[in-house]
Amino acid sequence: MKGLGFAFLLLALVPQVVLGTHDVYIVTMVGDPVVSYTGVVEGFPATAADLDEEMDVTSEAVTSYSLHLRRHHEKLLDSLFVAGTYEKLYSYHHLINGFAVHMSSLQADFLRKAPGVKYVERDTKIQKLTTHTPQFLGLTTAVWPTGGGFDRAGEDVVIGFVDSGIYPEHPSFSTHRTDPYGPVPRYKGKCEIDPATQRSFCNGKIVGAQHFAKAAIAAGAFNPDVEFASPLDGDGHGSHIAAIAAGNNGIPVRMHGYEFGKASGMAPRARIAVYKVLYRLFGGYVSDVVAAIDQAVQDGVDILNLSVGPNSPPTATRTTFLNPFDAALLSAVKAGVFVAQAAGNGGPFPKTLVSFSPWITTVAAGVDDRRYKNHLILGNGKRIAGLGVSPATHGNKSFGLISATDALLGSSSTKYSALDCQRPELLNKRKVQGKILLCGYSFNYISGMASIKKVSQTAKSLGAAGFVVAVEDSYPGTKFDPVPVNIPGILITDVSKTKDLIDYYNSSTTRDWAGRATAFQATVGIADGLAPTLFNSAPQVALFSSRGPDVKDFSFQDADVLKPDILAPGNLIWSAWAPNGTDEANYAGKDMQ
Repeated sequence: MKGLGFAFLLLALVPQVVLGTHDVYIVTMVGDPVVSYTGVVEGFPATAADLDEEMDVTSEAVTSYSLHLRRHHEKLLDSLFVAGTYEKLYSYHHLINGFAVHMSSLQADFLRKAPGVKYVERDTKIQKLTTHTPQFLGLTTAVWPTGGGFDRAGEDVVIGFVDSGIYPEHPSFSTHRTDPYGPVPRYKGKCEIDPATQRSFCNGKIVGAQHFAKAAIAAGAFNPDVEFASPLDGDGHGSHIAAIAAGNNGIPVRMHGYEFGKASGMAPRARIAVYKVLYRLFGGYVSDVVAAIDQAVQDGVDILNLSVGPNSPPTATRTTFLNPFDAALLSAVKAGVFVAQAAGNGGPFPKTLVSFSPWITTVAAGVDDRRYKNHLILGNGKRIAGLGVSPATHGNKSFGLISATDALLGSSSTKYSALDCQRPELLNKRKVQGKILLCGYSFNYISGMASIKKVSQTAKSLGAAGFVVAVEDSYPGTKFDPVPVNIPGILITDVSKTKDLIDYYNSSTTRDWAGRATAFQATVGIADGLAPTLFNSAPQVALFSSRGPDVKDFSFQDADVLKPDILAPGNLIWSAWAPNGTDEANYAGKDMQ
């Protein structure tokens, strides 16, 4: 111990510049947190609640023991390192005993050897992993009636959403069209004030709103000019998830002037507590997430919803279940909180799930029985099936078809090529106007460099009567989703049907001696794709949903734990979105309700 003490003293004398690059570390200490503390420390009575009791987080015992743990964390750091060479970001005391600290790798190595320290792990990033759905799940006929109907379903239940925040102005979270909400005395969470409007994020439906970004700021990832330093949703994901679970009932789903029915959360009278940990450009950090979970359970949530998770199994701990994130979830369950976490989006391959805890409910994403299908009607009488949430061509008529290649300004191409129609300035408006624009599906769509939404904007700006996007080459594992657009449009995903379409186009197009198109005889019409087809079939696992089994460590050995636990609708769900969102959301838009 003398040598170790001398080493600590030596480190304390080393200037910060010598310590090297700083990172955020999560430190787990020996000793119980508040939820499981049984009174073994002299002078501090037990804080763990009995099985049939609810913990009083405001009690003197809880307050004093929490303060004791925080002071112990600070004392340890002060005794080892010079002030200014590190920054303690969080003290975890309710669910786990530990803290997050911004320090150098050399300091982290010394801290690992300190008495009372169990683990020191470098912080890692985390990622973000509906209308007909209530009927599909049988809620309207089986569950809601037993609880007093949809207008009482979830009454006084507080759901904590650890996600990207919330857009409180959305009708799904409004209190104007609902019965007044009474207080929830057991919930102690606070409501932050929107710095832009100076208004609270809470309204009775939303009962708590906080954001956590200390680790992101310390890591240099947080840009205050881009991110919102508040619970405001800058991504859209958090608002979407909150509305699916607890959004108001009977909210009209409007998009581009069309109404697609009325939406409802699964528990429309439940309250919403927001714990923002995800940010629009970089995602989030585990230490911020653990702080949010720790706070949510202290605040008194009944349910924790986590649509977040790591990119891979943790590397520092011997097993996936012993990392600080999953340890916090274990304590949350011990405290009586139901925890649901998304399995992840790494499917369809095995061992891709990132929800490891045996003690929580891991939810796979399912596809329900609703399909938005559409048809392209060729001038030769053939009908080609495709995807597209769009109106039919005007008057259900057919219009001339022109490929993007033949519409290129200055083009002399002699064969159709797959232009993805992302740049309207490259196309001849005079040629495209009044016709259906034929575009190709390139790898740019898969990489995120191109989108169906942009195709619709291109077609509209050129005065086209509609558009067709045709997939010529197969891309294994690609997930094709219908995208709502405000002009007639369709995506042809069957490569053989694309060949039929292109053959028809080429055989119906007259060209001069140089290969330039001089006359376009091909005509097509797009059917109405706004009405869904309900197949009354069982749900299916979505292609992208992560598969089990669970793994016990970074070597991906089986952990003898079957995961996921359940399946729930998780693909193509009509729900709220934030107008500030940066994702290419199929269902985004200010008028989407």
